[in-house]
Amino acid sequence: MATSLFDLSGKIALVTGASRGIGEAIAKLLAEQGAHVLVSSRKIESCRVVVDAIQQAGGTAEALACHVGDMDSIVAAFAAIKSEHGRLDILVNNAATNPYFGNVLDTDLSAYNKTVDVNIRGYFFMSVEAGKLMRENGGGAIVNTASVNALQPGMGQGIYSITKAAVVNMTKVFAKECAGFGIRCNAVLPGLTKTKFAGALFDNEHIYKSVVKGIPMQRHAEPSEIAGAVLYLASAASSYTNGECLVVDGGLTI
Repeated sequence: MATSLFDLSGKIALVTGASRGIGEAIAKLLAEQGAHVLVSSRKIESCRVVVDAIQQAGGTAEALACHVGDMDSIVAAFAAIKSEHGRLDILVNNAATNPYFGNVLDTDLSAYNKTVDVNIRGYFFMSVEAGKLMRENGGGAIVNTASVNALQPGMGQGIYSITKAAVVNMTKVFAKECAGFGIRCNAVLPGLTKTKFAGALFDNEHIYKSVVKGIPMQRHAEPSEIAGAVLYLASAASSYTNGECLVVDGGLTI
């Protein structure tokens, strides 16, 4: 049920990487607050599972296949959005990849290209296409999922950490240059969060304990905790419209 503070009724929201983990939690929470959610990831079947759950809970949603690492897929996705809805009010750039875990000196070109294509180029052109629609319709909100690795690189996560640092500065660029169009652009920086994506950190007990040891509250976060921060930034409750951006690090996760 939507609350007056976070009421998203009538809003069209696109969440990438929404078939599981943090993206799934975000999609369900935005729908709970009244948004019509475009649940997006590479595999349409996985998106439909989330859509079914949203609809069963009383929300509205539809599945939209989009591989953010592929430019043709991005163009096709936004053509479909414009044709079907004519606008987009909220974009949550959440899809990301981290194909390589190991010493930075052993990063191969394939892993480098894949990580940059999705985490930087994908976020950039998703934001460009969303921003154009928002500009045509009087504004909107873009929320980027970055990572605490943007501030303090994770061991064995070199290129991933580099791309997430780029996402933070990208957020600032869009916030500054799009404020005049009524477009807010902010970022969340999750720390260690219980998802399949972070499986390499959870599956190795030694690594998990070493990471948790550096967290003030000595625990990992759950996807629902990150979703709440995104809801705030996506809603009218967030009033950052003057070219500044708010980077939410979640506190308990760093």
